[in-house]
Amino acid sequence: MSDSLEFRLLKYIVAVAETSNFTRAAERLFLAQPSLSKQIRDLEEEIKFPIFDRSRDGVRITPAGEMVLAWAKETLRAREELVEMARAVHLGEVPPLRLGFSSFVNPTLIQLFHSKYESMFPRCLIHLAGGDPLIILERINQRALDCAILPMPMDSMVFYVQQISQSPLVVCLRCDDPLTSKTKLDIEDINDKIKVFRDAGVHPAAHARLIEMLEEAGINLHSEYSASTPADMQWMVKAGYGFALIDQATPLDAGLTTRPISGVDWTADTAFVHHNRADHIALPFIERSLSQTWRDHSRKTAPAQVVRPEQLKLLA
Repeated sequence: MSDSLEFRLLKYIVAVAETSNFTRAAERLFLAQPSLSKQIRDLEEEIKFPIFDRSRDGVRITPAGEMVLAWAKETLRAREELVEMARAVHLGEVPPLRLGFSSFVNPTLIQLFHSKYESMFPRCLIHLAGGDPLIILERINQRALDCAILPMPMDSMVFYVQQISQSPLVVCLRCDDPLTSKTKLDIEDINDKIKVFRDAGVHPAAHARLIEMLEEAGINLHSEYSASTPADMQWMVKAGYGFALIDQATPLDAGLTTRPISGVDWTADTAFVHHNRADHIALPFIERSLSQTWRDHSRKTAPAQVVRPEQLKLLA
């Protein structure tokens, strides 16, 4: 946008658009009508397109003006939020951000979020709470938590959901397994061998989606062993109970390794989540930062390529 679009002019544009009348807009803004009209006209000459059509029937915003109006409203709202947040930081009135997380989320992602939040909002605290996704979501519903970082999928009807990470799902197996001689595993290699699963009750939606993907690939299901944490899954694999599918970014215990799967594009997706009616003062800033960061990386990252946690920075 042109440097001519100062905050005061954005307010003028919103007022004229909402009243469809320069006189009423001037009254709302406590300005003289000729002065308001001239400033809008000067701006239109500067940016070389009309924001408003003027006629005997009144004032109507142009298609180009609609774009300016949308940007003006968002910019003014962001400015108000910034001033409110900065004032709260100055006065020490920002409540701790109560952040839930699942043990199936890469811990590096949690640590990065924590450090970036503190850099964005100096001397503002985060209180962490781990747990199963269903419990975390219930605590968000009860307003006992402000937000969370959780595995997808999520119910976006109740929650604001912003994907922040994507990493390939890979096969976890023992280092002494004969299949480690291969750099990639075929579906035939792992059929009947994936037996260790995350407990369906920990995250029913994610479990259902995983089962659906396996069935689509023609893999025979033998969900004989269930685990409530990544550590439990790795222990079962190490003990010889079967293979497991895990996030490629998961830290591995000694004696275990992973292999990618040929011919499939399975990923472990992670999201930032909060209730649609959550009111913590920092949430709008976090939303915008994570949303912009994810859009930038989605444009740059090829399908099935890992988006590493250290790339997902909370940009001020």
